[in-house]
Amino acid sequence: MARRRPPRSVTADDLLTTLGRLTAQARESAELQRARVELAEALQRDTLPTALPALPGLRTAARYAPARNGLDIGGDWYDGFVMPDGSLGFSIGDVQGHDVEAAAFMGQIRIGLRAVATASTDPGEVLSRANDLLVSVGRELFATCTFVRFDPITWVLESARAGHVPAIWATADGRCGAAQDPGGLPLGIQPGEGYPVIRRRLTQEGAFVLVTDGVVEGPTVPIDAGLDRVTRLVRSGARSGACADELAAQVMTAAAYTDHTDDAAVLVLRHDVAAPERAA
Repeated sequence: MARRRPPRSVTADDLLTTLGRLTAQARESAELQRARVELAEALQRDTLPTALPALPGLRTAARYAPARNGLDIGGDWYDGFVMPDGSLGFSIGDVQGHDVEAAAFMGQIRIGLRAVATASTDPGEVLSRANDLLVSVGRELFATCTFVRFDPITWVLESARAGHVPAIWATADGRCGAAQDPGGLPLGIQPGEGYPVIRRRLTQEGAFVLVTDGVVEGPTVPIDAGLDRVTRLVRSGARSGACADELAAQVMTAAAYTDHTDDAAVLVLRHDVAAPERAA
């Protein structure tokens, strides 16, 4: 019967060699993760607009914040641009996932919405065509989105949403609420999806605020509670006369109460009372 060789004792050199190998692996993994984060941050920064359009009587502002842990750069976005007929188009949305792929997909959606809006100014049609475009690409990601059109002649705000969280509105006289409008499926899931359009005439001074779910929902915060908090903030800002930039900053503070595990975006449309000639 063969004798079993006694186990070799581990020396200090062995331990140092193993520790060095593990340290090198950890450093390589950390450097790779840091490179991915930096790439995602660059994509996020370069695909968000540097400025938003505004008109006399309508001021706009936005805020974006990455996930609190600083690693989960995601696909939240906001955008605003002048449409071919002179109206203003605004979008906000959230791509599934929190990585470089989500950030890149976000940029594609934002550009796609702008491209589609050159052929149609109807928010429901814009979302429907963008949805079909994304489905045809065959990506496994999807995105929620709200698209808004502001008509500077009629002072009407048209909106459609694709699985996105409700907008919040408030007027200077204290009225407020969450716009629980009907909508369709998120973009990129099912071809041929329709998106109802809701029209609102802005007859009172106030604010219309769009957010992503990172502002209103978290591990211990249900979305209804988050929407209530943002509604109170928007109502207070509208009554006090806060400017669009101040109101965007105030609304973003709500993200801290959701435990901020997701990235977050806020888009504020601060409007005056429609001038008589516009109302006519």
